[in-house]
Amino acid sequence: MKPKPTNYWEYIRVEELLALQGGLAGDAAKLSNDEVMFITVHQVYELWFQLIRRELTSVRDLMRADPVAEQELSKAVACMRRVIAILRQAIDHFEVMETLSTREYLAFRDKLMPASGFQSAQLRQIEILLGMQESERIPYGLDESYTEALRAHDGGESSALARVRQQSADRPTLKEALEEWLWRTPIDGRGPREPGADAALARFLDSYLRAHAREVDGSCALALERSRSEDDRQRLRVRYEQEKASVRKFFERGDTPDSARTQRIRAAMLFIATYRELPLLAWPRELLDTLIELEQVLTIWRGRHARMVERVIGRRTGTGGSAGVEYLDQTAMRYRVFRDLWAIRTLQIREEAAPGLENDDFYGFRNG
Repeated sequence: MKPKPTNYWEYIRVEELLALQGGLAGDAAKLSNDEVMFITVHQVYELWFQLIRRELTSVRDLMRADPVAEQELSKAVACMRRVIAILRQAIDHFEVMETLSTREYLAFRDKLMPASGFQSAQLRQIEILLGMQESERIPYGLDESYTEALRAHDGGESSALARVRQQSADRPTLKEALEEWLWRTPIDGRGPREPGADAALARFLDSYLRAHAREVDGSCALALERSRSEDDRQRLRVRYEQEKASVRKFFERGDTPDSARTQRIRAAMLFIATYRELPLLAWPRELLDTLIELEQVLTIWRGRHARMVERVIGRRTGTGGSAGVEYLDQTAMRYRVFRDLWAIRTLQIREEAAPGLENDDFYGFRNG
């Protein structure tokens, strides 16, 4: 059968889409332009969030394979780059919101209560999918958990709460899948299940920590030469010694299996970052770099959100009873998922200072 011809407006459902800006009145003609703009921008955000969830889920699903095919990493990086591009566009949307003056917003703000952007289930889903821990969440201003804020007004389960519960049950998170992949990453040619894996890991960390200490000592010597007093020199010595000690502590291995696993995962991050020029590590390093960029852009988005809110309504209590701008500022400062990836930035050294590998051929181009 010959396929039915398709029109643009049918393919993207224009008529249905344009009928969704009526708010509580159900009719956009009864609303001010300001309120329709407010609704439209938030609807656009929810559409962006849906795309972000799809892309991040694809990355998670690619990374949960064992093993992850080398060519699949390029697909994961492509997904991550799209998410980053979407978030950059989302940041720019706040400029549209800032065309709304305080008095114009106050004209319809009371309609929203007790609704709040905090109730965006999709944003909560993104955070959960990435791997945010419940213990790291910041109270939003009332004496209840964030899931309670997603309940229906009668206390029952809302569609928003159902979404979040479903996301919480969908494991692994992206962080968990990433860490499992990092744990399997061969360090100096040996994966964790191969003979001699622990010895290879220990040799790499020992040689790297010694190289790192030499670099720190060199920086300390330069700083001491330029210092003006003995008090300054003493503070510098202490500071640089603390820097070396913090790196050793980061890679300490305790007696528990979890501690050993964490050590290997962190070492894999450092290994990929240190020998990033090796062909087999090219896509792994790109993936880790895009995760850092994603979290950076998310932090910028949260901060930009806070400044938009402060510009439009100041430091009022949020419509949902939250602490408003204060809550948003705290999330921008403290919400991080990939903390160890950020920490690796502090631990890296110059390329020429990195210790040599015993099995660098393992990471070269392969024929056939």
